[in-house]
Amino acid sequence: MNLDLSSYADLMTALAPELVLTAAGLGVLLLVAWRHRTVADLRAAGAATLAGLGAAAVTTWWLWWNGAHAVGIPAMIAADDFRFVSDWLLLGTAALTVLVSFHYLEREHLLAPEYYVLVLFATLGMMLMAGGEDLIVVFLGLELMSVCVYVLAGINRHSAPAAEAALKYFLLGAFASGFLLYGIALVYGATATTNLTLIGVQIRTLSLQSNAMLLIGLGLLLVGFGFKVAAVPFHMWAPDVYDGSPTPVTGYMATAVKAAAFAALFRVLGEAFGSVPAWQHVVWWLAIATMVGGNLIALAQRTVKRMLAYSSIAHAGYLLVAVATGTSLGAAAFLFYLVAYTLMTLAAFALHVLIDDLAGLAQQRPWLAFALAICMLSLLGFPVTAGFIGKWYILVAATAAHEPALATVLVLTSVVSAGYYLPVIMAMYMKPEPFAQAHVGMQLGRLGGAVVALSVAGLLFFGVRPNRLLDLARTSAAALMPPPAAAPGVAAPGPTIPGH
Repeated sequence: MNLDLSSYADLMTALAPELVLTAAGLGVLLLVAWRHRTVADLRAAGAATLAGLGAAAVTTWWLWWNGAHAVGIPAMIAADDFRFVSDWLLLGTAALTVLVSFHYLEREHLLAPEYYVLVLFATLGMMLMAGGEDLIVVFLGLELMSVCVYVLAGINRHSAPAAEAALKYFLLGAFASGFLLYGIALVYGATATTNLTLIGVQIRTLSLQSNAMLLIGLGLLLVGFGFKVAAVPFHMWAPDVYDGSPTPVTGYMATAVKAAAFAALFRVLGEAFGSVPAWQHVVWWLAIATMVGGNLIALAQRTVKRMLAYSSIAHAGYLLVAVATGTSLGAAAFLFYLVAYTLMTLAAFALHVLIDDLAGLAQQRPWLAFALAICMLSLLGFPVTAGFIGKWYILVAATAAHEPALATVLVLTSVVSAGYYLPVIMAMYMKPEPFAQAHVGMQLGRLGGAVVALSVAGLLFFGVRPNRLLDLARTSAAALMPPPAAAPGVAAPGPTIPGH
């Protein structure tokens, strides 16, 4: 399907998933305005939200199945496999979050159906970020996502930690948005355009690789994205915000928000700044600092939720290794690892909703203990889990791009992470219960249990049979970062497919 994005009809076709999700958000907003007083109203809003997410996913699949791609230079929105796969991941993460939220909102007596409206519009902003072919579209998507997530963090108005988390996230997020917007202005000043493809053309044509205004603008863009992905030293907000927010929202922020920011970062750097070698050095140091800082500080945490928060920072470092390679193989590794990371992190936070004390959990709740153990082992990168395949694939990308230092630090910090993942498993299987019947009353709910079961099954399946997902990741990455894109003065990227 050839789409001429200068044509209104073709542009609307390319934007079909976003338009469907917008219609769903407005529909749920009307429903919430009409019915918002009972648990049944809350469930109705959740069901409508799932229907909207499903419709957007089907629309995305329709575009992908028909081979939709832009003719000429994309104007505002991309039409490629990288966008479609990213959209599926974002929509799937939102759907799993909604399923986990049903039981949580009822248990916590949060009769706030507008929660689901915020999830829909936050996901819409993420899709615009992942598919934006213009810096202005990326910024608008980021702001739409951020405003919704600020409110989600403080949705529990009876919780002081939630209010503190929302305020901290809002204040620091506003500063990060300012850095990003100032960076966009400087890039526009240097290249006279905000279109990603045209920025790349201007840089190569006018030899702007060392232009001071462009480099400062690029640096400010990296600061803004560094905040959103919680990279060290822009991670200060993450532990307190993750700890204070409602647990399903924390899982959503740790997965979907990070996925959208990384997808946008990959597209911006690959398409607009692929011929500027300076950003690779910056991302190289960010990756090292984030892997080392996230893992070492996680060792000192005494609660599972804060440990998972710093674990999320460490995994941002692993993903930054894939970004630093600057190759299509790195983009493919990023996509695969992001799927694995989303499954294991969402399941871990879903289980944390109902587990107050891990000691002796396996005695009364063996299946819950098994599920959490699989999540911890996958986060660690243990063989036969998707987390292991994902880390291995990132290591392949790093070594192919001649980055042995990044590969070495990734391996060493993964070993360090055993110091905080394995004690969780030891507590469940090797410690006695704090008191008799300590874990009897736990209820995850049918939908939450389905999310956990699906996530654990996916982690084990992709740990044993990763080929289909690997192939999809390679194809999608090739659409974003074609193999010939070697930057001046930088070694050519490694092979797109290992062994070929």
